[in-house]
Amino acid sequence: MSLSPLSRRAVVGAALSGAVVAATAGPARAVPRAASRPAAVPSPGGGPARRVPPAAAPVPPLQVPALRAALADLEHPELIAAQLRVSGSAGRWYGTSGVADRVTGRAVQERDTFRIGSITKVFVATVVLQLAAERRLSPETPVQRLLPGVLPARFPPITVSQLLNHTSGLPDEQAPPYDPSSPEAIARHRYDRWTPEQLVARVSHGPMKFTPGTKQQYRGINYVLLALLIERLTGRRYGEVIGRRLLRPLGLRHTRVPGNDPRVHGPHVHGYLRMTDGSLLDITEFHPSASWGEGEMISHTGDLDRFLTALFSGELLPPRELARMFTLPPDEVRMVDGGPARYAAGLQTVTVNGLTLWGKTGEQYGYCSALFATRDQQRRIVLSFTPTRRDATQSQVSQRIAEAATKA
Repeated sequence: MSLSPLSRRAVVGAALSGAVVAATAGPARAVPRAASRPAAVPSPGGGPARRVPPAAAPVPPLQVPALRAALADLEHPELIAAQLRVSGSAGRWYGTSGVADRVTGRAVQERDTFRIGSITKVFVATVVLQLAAERRLSPETPVQRLLPGVLPARFPPITVSQLLNHTSGLPDEQAPPYDPSSPEAIARHRYDRWTPEQLVARVSHGPMKFTPGTKQQYRGINYVLLALLIERLTGRRYGEVIGRRLLRPLGLRHTRVPGNDPRVHGPHVHGYLRMTDGSLLDITEFHPSASWGEGEMISHTGDLDRFLTALFSGELLPPRELARMFTLPPDEVRMVDGGPARYAAGLQTVTVNGLTLWGKTGEQYGYCSALFATRDQQRRIVLSFTPTRRDATQSQVSQRIAEAATKA
């Protein structure tokens, strides 16, 4: 996610996905397409056959020296800090590098929180599927029926499922009233406040990108609409609902939805942005409303590992709803770039060194993060790092971490 509501497809919205493309396309033990593509089973909501993950591959023992080396590189690209938690039945390890605060020189610590960007979407999707399990909504209901008047009447019906798995086809966002590629402009607008309705309005003018359900394109606006849906169905702010249903029951004391608070409280990792003149700006503080339900949350590695464990273990969703998070669209539904669909309801899937992982990446200016696991939880990975630039080089970090955490 970004400080501005510019299209969340930009640059490295799915950094680990980019890492996996490089890992599986090159010499790093690429998985043949026939082996990496799931088998067809009936849809959890009925209808045409969908795709589920293949059987889990054996997980190799942890290669701690490789993990240390991958985490210690703060130059390719430039990072201020990094931390990695690897857990699961096949081994555990935690490590850090760099400093949490350049002014004090304090090293990164396990208790430090950070902005998790689009990992927020996993929390939102979980609540939406809980509401589906309670029969307060049907995933196949058009969102226009549940949120009347929010989208233009000329748009075709878009179901809740299509928002969850990014097959909505919504138009591109209008550009913000400043240059989002300029770090100085980003800094000047860091405290701008946006309403969810303003975010939705930015996709309400152009033509649909494609007929809903026929292609897949990762879009943050899908989850702005889902957060609005949570509020409409519960009568409470979506962050409060996440707190009641997920954070407090799981004891995630270091995870929060900041709302209108631009600060990160308690011990935390600072984010920095390299300016045009070469100086570094502390970009930790900014108004989270530009990301809202698609990427505003704050957490730390321990809480994210606990959340992922509970989710994959079936503590948060009944089997039918949990299956949606691991069910890809049918084969004929491709990404807009022609590649195979890789997003289910709230989660994305990637394959590295023959291991199929499910999870989510996250991004804010100054912050990148990821949480992934094998379906059987032999290996769980929670990663956070603080790049000084927002560009394609960030995928190098995710790639080398993913390689080190899955290598035999």
